Amino acid sequence: MRRLIFGLVVVSCVVVASTANASQVISTHDGTNMSLGVNGNGEAMLTYTAEGRVVHVLASGAVNALAPTQETPQVSFDLGYDGGYKEYYTDNPVAQAAVKSLRDLQGQMTKASSAHNNTLRYALAPKIAAAFKKLASLRDDAANYWKTFSCPKYDGPALADVMAACKAPDGSYWAIQSWPRLLPDYGVAADARQSANEVHLSHWTGDIPALAVHVDWAYGGQWHHLWGTYTYKGGGVFGFKSTAQGAPLDTYGRNLYVDTLDSTYGAGWKRENSFLTHKPGGSWCYSVNPHGSHPAGTGSQYRMTILGPGVAPDVSTTVNAPGPYDRAAQAPGNAALSALHDPICIPH
Repeated sequence: MRRLIFGLVVVSCVVVASTANASQVISTHDGTNMSLGVNGNGEAMLTYTAEGRVVHVLASGAVNALAPTQETPQVSFDLGYDGGYKEYYTDNPVAQAAVKSLRDLQGQMTKASSAHNNTLRYALAPKIAAAFKKLASLRDDAANYWKTFSCPKYDGPALADVMAACKAPDGSYWAIQSWPRLLPDYGVAADARQSANEVHLSHWTGDIPALAVHVDWAYGGQWHHLWGTYTYKGGGVFGFKSTAQGAPLDTYGRNLYVDTLDSTYGAGWKRENSFLTHKPGGSWCYSVNPHGSHPAGTGSQYRMTILGPGVAPDVSTTVNAPGPYDRAAQAPGNAALSALHDPICIPH
């Protein structure tokens, strides 16, 4: 899928590799035959084929994202990988009442048979048949619930890595996005699991998250330097807890994934690194320099991709590498970077 390329702007340092989990990943397989449907009840149905099996996923219960807080978990979908069968049949109060009614009728029939009360038996038989028919209808409706969804034309903002997008009757938007989040860092060859395109589902109203990316130089022009901010509705996107390796330990943290094009790692796009955005403004920074035995992944372009906060959509930005080092051109970038007031991200 085509990725969005935004205007060039510029950034600093800190390297923390991570493949953190994310709450809104729907599938970690390379799904095929992907489709999306929505309804007027705040629900979406995602259908795809994975490992030879057709999967229907009913999603509901969330829209947009909360601002970071330690008091309340971030919003997330209620997901049913049975296409809604459990919700609309197994756990459906109407179906449960119909089952109870059928069992009561069957109990009466058992007693009538024991008492040789044929009159009551004949009266109960059509009621039992009707109860079976009602249950069968409820069961079929639940099993085929996925067929009731449609995808009205999408007219929302442009998205990266989009596979399907719909506009719901209430004016909100739903989208499927897919990209290989788990690629190993430093251009290392990926196995089948790492190279699989994850399937992500989002549901939102209004503006999507904003990923600002700036590119300049670090350490007197020795290395390419990327920095910027990740914000949503005017506030920074960040988490409160993480591992020493930079994997989020709460539902708010998000890792930014950096890919490099035609670099020392080889031709095409390769994963350079991934790292957390910082509190309180969602700032981030990265220097494309050697890491241990790995050479600098200097490329001709850099692509930054990040999961949306809550159930907001993922965003991706691609920028060209900076040209030859220019001290004068670096000065405004250094001033802008300092203005972020992020002690981790400072000019070098």
